[in-house]
Amino acid sequence: MAKPLVYHMCRAEEWRAAGAAGVYRGSSQDAADGFIHFSTAAQLPASAAKHRAGQAGLVLLAVDPDALGDALRWESARGGALFPHLYGELPCSAVRSVSPLPLGADGRHVFPSLD
Repeated sequence: MAKPLVYHMCRAEEWRAAGAAGVYRGSSQDAADGFIHFSTAAQLPASAAKHRAGQAGLVLLAVDPDALGDALRWESARGGALFPHLYGELPCSAVRSVSPLPLGADGRHVFPSLD
């Protein structure tokens, strides 16, 4: 049985560059932390509010965790919750969908329907 998708928010231009390269190497924050940050569907709203508040021009990557193998590790973060962290590059082939992540009238991100 397939595992639930994991999600990453990035700037649209970062994703366009990844498409040309075939891999996504993460944001400057990911590089500073040594891994690419992911969230589960349930963790996304709080992650967006904490790390991407008010940022326009973002896209949401839905990623198949099975395609990442052992490079994806579940580690304790905010309040002891387990978050998925990718130690390595994200192959574009692991991304199942890319959705715009617009800001609503209240300044919070509007998420697409997540599976």
